[in-house]
Amino acid sequence: MRVTEHLERAADPFITFEIIPPTRGGDLASLLGLIEELITHRPPFIDITSHAAEVEYVEGPTGYQKRIKRKRPGTLGVCALIQNKFNVDAVPHILCEGFTRQETEDFLIELRYLDIDNVLAIRGDSSGYEKRLDHGRSRNLYATDLITQITEMNKGIYLEDLLDAAPTEFCIGAAGYPEKHFEAPNLTADIARVKQKVDAGAEYIVTQMFFDNRHYFDFVEACRAQGITVPIIPGIKILATQRQVVSIPRTFHCEIPAALADEVMAAPEADAPHIGIEWATVQTRELLEAGVPSVHFYVMQSARLVNGVLAALDV
Repeated sequence: MRVTEHLERAADPFITFEIIPPTRGGDLASLLGLIEELITHRPPFIDITSHAAEVEYVEGPTGYQKRIKRKRPGTLGVCALIQNKFNVDAVPHILCEGFTRQETEDFLIELRYLDIDNVLAIRGDSSGYEKRLDHGRSRNLYATDLITQITEMNKGIYLEDLLDAAPTEFCIGAAGYPEKHFEAPNLTADIARVKQKVDAGAEYIVTQMFFDNRHYFDFVEACRAQGITVPIIPGIKILATQRQVVSIPRTFHCEIPAALADEVMAAPEADAPHIGIEWATVQTRELLEAGVPSVHFYVMQSARLVNGVLAALDV
């Protein structure tokens, strides 16, 4: 079922999750255990991140050697597992960065064969590796370009003229940034970008993580003022360690409120997860009471913290 159909049919807000594929050569057993835990909360869909090839330098006997590899392949396989073994809709992330338009088309065709009809289209972070564009290949520079490509496929228009090409039926999600994307000069300009994504074919928005609900409510209000009417799903990350007080703002360009940062840093390290659960519980309760369409948790690799939040909320 399409994400938008889940949203339209839901009598109450629901909970969804985002997870990450195992590292190259990793064991699938831990991921299976994670999914089995998450589906006890009856999510209508689960997002799976995608990862492009990265550049790394490894020291050897003759100096440093450059290696290019994907550290976390397997998005397609995990999607198939979730949808066919657990009967939960899978939402793979589709990236601009690190992939050609031709590779994107092939990936979308494989998703269609697996009866996966939801995708989240994002530009992605630079991995330090830019693939060569030989033999007429091209790339999508921005999420809007990627969404346009998927929308074209939904009309039966592929990169090459194909006789009797079957249209796809992907429900396209896009990202939104309540505290603005770090490259945007201001929030107004960033919301204009969101509007471009919606005009190109995005049917719903999932926000970047935030720790102050005021950012989300202000973002939704600003989007509505600009004529963006699609559902806007808040994304929540549960703070787990003192180190994340520094690493999350640096990596994701979002603010950790002073009250949360001060409490976590003043407490013993072992208390950080409990403080994070309490904070996220208050956040989630307020969002649900405000009538958000859904709450999306960035779980990644462990269900322990989100289980604590949902138990406290009795969801």
